[in-house]
Amino acid sequence: MDNTLYDYSPITTRPPLAWPDGARVAFYVGLNVEHFEVDKPATSIFAGTSHLRPDALNHGWRDYGARVGIWRVIEALDKYRLRASVLLNADVCRHYPQIIAAGKARDWVWLAHGRNNSTLQADMTVEEEWLELAHVIQSIGEATGRPVRGWMGPGLSETFETPRLLREFGLDYVLDWCADDQPFPLNVPGMISVPYSVELNDIMLFTQHRLSGEDFYRVVADQFDQLYADGARGGRVMALALHPFVIGQAFRYKYLDRALAYIAGHEGVWLTTSDDIAAHYREEMLKPQKAWRGGA
Repeated sequence: MDNTLYDYSPITTRPPLAWPDGARVAFYVGLNVEHFEVDKPATSIFAGTSHLRPDALNHGWRDYGARVGIWRVIEALDKYRLRASVLLNADVCRHYPQIIAAGKARDWVWLAHGRNNSTLQADMTVEEEWLELAHVIQSIGEATGRPVRGWMGPGLSETFETPRLLREFGLDYVLDWCADDQPFPLNVPGMISVPYSVELNDIMLFTQHRLSGEDFYRVVADQFDQLYADGARGGRVMALALHPFVIGQAFRYKYLDRALAYIAGHEGVWLTTSDDIAAHYREEMLKPQKAWRGGA
């Protein structure tokens, strides 16, 4: 079937999108804070043991993120006064309360990211998914003390009903559909898509494409440079997708630091969160007097 969730909208035909203070690029860090169950296969650095129970090699690699890597990433974010947009598994609230406390102290925003990253969102009935989302959203809201506004599925997974159900729970944007450099409305009233990235994503860059730290810095800088140039014709979004068990490795820290310094050192950049991007887009582009069909 064709995708009926959103309409086609070429970026060249849209009204210009203006960010606060005339910024060309709205930049946010999508920080994946996740829990992995020890007896299920999940994101792996070595496929040869991924079927084992327990898979000590891959589980330990992933677990490094919550134990060590996250604290290294926090140091970099603090240095450049960046608030994380946290893609949060609900199980994190129970297993790693120290991470929740650190984020609350820094006024991070929290997006629902499923129960854990060993359980994808797909293949649920409507009733099953409603109960799953209720648990996830309530758990995150209670632990963080903030209302949950955004969603990204584990592995960017959804069912065909996910956006509609999320709206019923009061959420108003998703990150799963990495189809644009600007936010755009979905065909679910009240729901929009905010840009995320499967390309500018440390898992893809380091574990799939096998890039070096220098390569990572160059890719981030090149992405920013092009979006900054494009932003002269209308605001763009740059999302940097990070996983503490990947970018939080000691030998990669200095390249993350260099990348953040490069972006933060430019004028005309709005260092922000996905929540604030969604709210600004809604206010500026979806007012009744600016309403138009098909895009941002």
